[in-house]
Amino acid sequence: MCSALLGAALLLALYTLLYHALRRPAPPRARPSLRGRTAIVTGGSGGIGAATARELARRGARVVLAARSAARGEAAASRIRTETGNAEVRFMHLDLASLRSVRAFASAFLREEPHLHLLINNAGVSAGGQTEDGYGLTFQVNHLGHFLLTQLLLERLQRSAPSRVVIVASSAHCSGRLDPAALGRPVRGALQTFQAYCDSKLANVLHARELATRLQGTEVTCYAVHPGFVNTEIFRHAPLWLKPLLVPLAWLFFRDAAEGAETPLYCATQEGLERFSGRYFADCRPQEPWPRGRDDGLARALWEGSERLVGLGPRRPPAPAARGQ
Repeated sequence: MCSALLGAALLLALYTLLYHALRRPAPPRARPSLRGRTAIVTGGSGGIGAATARELARRGARVVLAARSAARGEAAASRIRTETGNAEVRFMHLDLASLRSVRAFASAFLREEPHLHLLINNAGVSAGGQTEDGYGLTFQVNHLGHFLLTQLLLERLQRSAPSRVVIVASSAHCSGRLDPAALGRPVRGALQTFQAYCDSKLANVLHARELATRLQGTEVTCYAVHPGFVNTEIFRHAPLWLKPLLVPLAWLFFRDAAEGAETPLYCATQEGLERFSGRYFADCRPQEPWPRGRDDGLARALWEGSERLVGLGPRRPPAPAARGQ
């Protein structure tokens, strides 16, 4: 009996040490007022997105929750309005698994909202399957849909500058293996689905890197962020046999959504980060991504391939006017 109690005590002590070591909740940070600024948060109906939107609203921003479910999106917007006292929080429908929906969202936003200062590309999934556009679900939701959305809103971001794009990536980019000739191919099975997730997170890191290069001198800056290991619904599509392992780990060791929102919020609101545009952040600090995340050639190839897949041709400078004789 004593041995059992001692073993239980040791396990509890080990759990407590691991819990605090792995989660490391960040202290509350003072953030500037965001009154007069407009933000979009994709996946804003729950998890990190809702926590991010809530804090932006608390600071006075006008916040658009871009999400697939109208019921969850409207409920989240209502809840945030009540909790923050900010009436300028609204839901707009966006399904990143449909490029048609992305275009419809961008068109409606540009028609209804005159400004855009913060674009938080937060939504993400880890699931097999194929979208209506013929691409892998995980790669399209996590990268292609956000790539198209950013391009469609880029002119409004530039007109509203200074403005920022924050792309929620992950340390899982370390296992990414992007093949520019096979971008977006649908996958099946748990292992291929996880690889597609890692590939999409590498795409997030490279997207921020190349976007920063192309936006130099525009006062639009961008950042890729690792939010930490967060207990959200991102693995809700995991196989049934895997959930008994993932769920306890998430509840015991992962950060909660508010803690996971700290680094995205830091990159969205912290003053003086312009010189770090294109960089990868974790725990509210710039960090070096894994080598593939620093490959500028791969970043360019990803950009060009993504333009092709979403139906955007490369933007060329206008031809010089003919000289008079």
